[in-house]
Amino acid sequence: MESIQDFLLNKGYTKVKLKLTKTNHFEIKATINGVKGRFILDTGASNSCVGFDAIDNFKLKAKDSEVKAAGAGAIDMLTQISKKNKLKIGKWKQDKVALILFNLSHVNTALTNHNAEPVDGIIGADILKKSKAIIDYEKKYLYLKM
Repeated sequence: MESIQDFLLNKGYTKVKLKLTKTNHFEIKATINGVKGRFILDTGASNSCVGFDAIDNFKLKAKDSEVKAAGAGAIDMLTQISKKNKLKIGKWKQDKVALILFNLSHVNTALTNHNAEPVDGIIGADILKKSKAIIDYEKKYLYLKM
């Protein structure tokens, strides 16, 4: 019998290793505009996000947004948007990715208070849907459709 991994790889998926943090989040490595970073994989986040403090690092072109962000105990946070970014997760690539920019300090404070490393941002449902993502929680892999 074919394993789930073999089945998905034969269907054109690529697999990416996930790291389980001390806060029980999955962390993933990704590249934005050629720059590597660490991100939380968050199926409950509607959009993928990057912290304001990482705008220059990831070469993002930020524009003000009317949308207010909420999550992880914070509400009505000011946001900006950056469009036309190149995102790479493992072998999976996507051009013209829009990212929401906002203050991630509350997220990183929570992580560091639990002895976890801070992150550059969040990979959310927008990217997970676009990539037809499948998460193998037991083996800690993310599968993305090429």
